[in-house]
Amino acid sequence: MKTIYYVFDTNVLLYDPDCLFKFKGEHLNIIIPITVVEEVDKFKKELSERGRNARQFSRNIEKLRNKGDLIKGVKLKNGSIIFIKIPKKNIDAFCSYCFMGDEGDNRILATALCIKEDVGNNADVVFLTKDINLRIKADSLGLKARDYEERDIRKFEEHFFGWKEIEVSGKTVEEFYKNKKISFNKVNTDEPVSNEFFLLKSSSSSALGFYNKKLDILELIDPKIKEKSIWGIKPRNKEQIFSMQLLLNPNINLVALVGKAGTGKTLLALAAGLNQVLDESVYKKLVVSRPIFPLGKDLGFLPGDVEAKLSPWMGPIFDNLDFLVQSGGDDYNFKYLIDKKIVELEPLTYIRGRSISNQYLIVDEAQNLTPHEIKTIITRAGENTKIILTGDPYQVDTPYLDATNNGLIYVVEKFKNADIFGTITLIKGERSQLAELASNIL
Repeated sequence: MKTIYYVFDTNVLLYDPDCLFKFKGEHLNIIIPITVVEEVDKFKKELSERGRNARQFSRNIEKLRNKGDLIKGVKLKNGSIIFIKIPKKNIDAFCSYCFMGDEGDNRILATALCIKEDVGNNADVVFLTKDINLRIKADSLGLKARDYEERDIRKFEEHFFGWKEIEVSGKTVEEFYKNKKISFNKVNTDEPVSNEFFLLKSSSSSALGFYNKKLDILELIDPKIKEKSIWGIKPRNKEQIFSMQLLLNPNINLVALVGKAGTGKTLLALAAGLNQVLDESVYKKLVVSRPIFPLGKDLGFLPGDVEAKLSPWMGPIFDNLDFLVQSGGDDYNFKYLIDKKIVELEPLTYIRGRSISNQYLIVDEAQNLTPHEIKTIITRAGENTKIILTGDPYQVDTPYLDATNNGLIYVVEKFKNADIFGTITLIKGERSQLAELASNIL
């Protein structure tokens, strides 16, 4: 069996500082170029997530250093061996000849190439980086290069949508409406997951249902839900109906609404939140937050208090709240909700270390969060708190994240069979005909 050498780029360690321990095998070597250690050191004083990850990586390396000589290699419990690699002396000439200068990326890539030359055909060398251009450079040198992904999802379209359409007979639909429930023995489908929704469709009729895991049956969704108004908002399509069911269900503590712009994710989440805070008194207050790109940057560059500093980033939230107040909040106005702290704007920068209890928390644009950042937020949830994550995986603004490895999709895949979790991928845009057309063709 060939030995495999994994050479790590800096951005992989800043993305996941514990990735060193996730590669297992007796014939596997983990290589950290010395240039990577130097680059990570530049970020350790940042107060951002990147800075925290840099510090965590340094702590991990220090523990390993105390166990042995990293130049000669330190064996991990999982069987792999980790090395700090100092490249050959002629690396400067190589960087100058092949690339535009002696920058860190080029030295890291040259280190990987040196290892490949040393081991020859006796081992495989794989360069791990989240930098697309660096992977192209590696390919041009004959190096195997790939992205680092902890999960095994290759396409966004393969993620769990939260609902599916099933072809059935007209008799089955008729029976479903009559009994309000149906056994899965009469439905030709894969094994369902908790809180999954279904569209049962025949040639002449259809019905909406959701899976009750406790009773192991498919329950009918009341057709009259289309007429139910929540703060002036009525669901306009099946995905919005499914979403409203999750948002208003007190037994669901975590909801992920996934979809392109204009599908109503944020508006539905806000309407359901106002209903449960002001009308039903299920929660004490509604808290809204969204990543400020880049996440964790100091807000002090903007004048005023926290709310004033957040205002430029919260425009979409303000627009939706204002619309809801005008549509269904006759007893309230926008300023009253903010002044009385019924609705609060919370910067994600300050969420670490908090315990959030008795709140309805919406995290908008969650696709711009890393899996670790999403974990930090969800683990803050205290008693009687509901967290709503909304986002469009095709509008990722954070470097090294994409439609398949962002925190929003990570949560969907990790929680998809949990009893207290539900997700819906919304497809149809409802903002306007123009917005829907632009979202589809541009």
